Amino acid sequence: MVGDGNRQELRGAVLATRRREYDEDDVRIRPGRSSRPRTRKRPRHADAVEGFVIAVDRGRYTCMLANADPKQAPVTAMRARELGRKSVVVGDRVGLVGDTSGTPGALARIVRIADRSSVLRRTAEDDATTAEGRLERVVVANADQLVIVSALADPPPRTGFIDRCLVAAYDADIEPLLCLTKADLAGPDEVLGYYADLALPSVLICPEATLDALRGLLAGRISVLVGHSGVGKSTLVNRLVPAATRAVGQVSAIGRGRHTSTSVVALRLPPVADAAEGWIIDTPGIRSFGLAHVSAESLLHGFPDLAEGAADCPANCPHTAGAPRCGLGARVDAGQADPRRLASYRRLLASRTGESEPRTKPSSRDPSSPSAES
Repeated sequence: MVGDGNRQELRGAVLATRRREYDEDDVRIRPGRSSRPRTRKRPRHADAVEGFVIAVDRGRYTCMLANADPKQAPVTAMRARELGRKSVVVGDRVGLVGDTSGTPGALARIVRIADRSSVLRRTAEDDATTAEGRLERVVVANADQLVIVSALADPPPRTGFIDRCLVAAYDADIEPLLCLTKADLAGPDEVLGYYADLALPSVLICPEATLDALRGLLAGRISVLVGHSGVGKSTLVNRLVPAATRAVGQVSAIGRGRHTSTSVVALRLPPVADAAEGWIIDTPGIRSFGLAHVSAESLLHGFPDLAEGAADCPANCPHTAGAPRCGLGARVDAGQADPRRLASYRRLLASRTGESEPRTKPSSRDPSSPSAES
């Protein structure tokens, strides 16, 4: 016989062996780093001040505060993590928080990038099927004038390169300005005649002449200067902004300049009389200006003297040399456009498919004759 005491002990042992039932109050989970809840709300940074990026160097951005005194020290900033993959380039208007005093060692944060009014891009190659052609490089943001600097001699002018810059300017909705340096060594008639149908604004630069005409065209604008190495761009910048002290170099015996400017930098133009404040953005000398990012249709817009002939082309006309009834060729045959311009346009078309470009070498008899090299 099992006594009452033994029966109670047996019942307790059976209950102890049963599996315990848990509820949600017994469960405690510590979230990992990747699973922690994150709020979608981001700080508004209402106290952010407006700045203008004037230089970029290894993750550090030099900015000038908007409406600041020209003598005020620039602000060094880093990009806030919340911007993600958004790139910050020279010419960007940004919002800054943190230490914006500009004192040595101070560091602010870029928390906003304002919408860009223009973006000047280029690629290393024209062919978008290559890695170099697919890689777009943003040169500057918010520029409203592209100053194409070309020497009239030593090295000789390269109209192919100028054509590429014009295409990039029209594609970015930036007004172009042709700046011809070393006008004391050769005349500008050949180059200006090549662009006579475009009404392209231009200015001549001589070493002994003043820069009043150029200063007037730069006042109140953000102008980016591009050009081959050796064309005198850095010398021009130093004349416009004496405090810039940009390095200058010599042209080699084969007519190629050496790279002297190594970074993109924005420089405030000294005030002149009642002229509005202006900025120039100096860029390193480049040997090529890839246009893989420009569509074939936009490419023709860079040749406005030829574009009207496209209205007479058949549907889906490729505008190549062998295209039947191409209106561009008919326009040239009628004397309404320069055949050299059509040849330059078709070279750019051919380069987009990776085909070789026939180039016209400058005449040895006439050193002032523009070259078609890009």
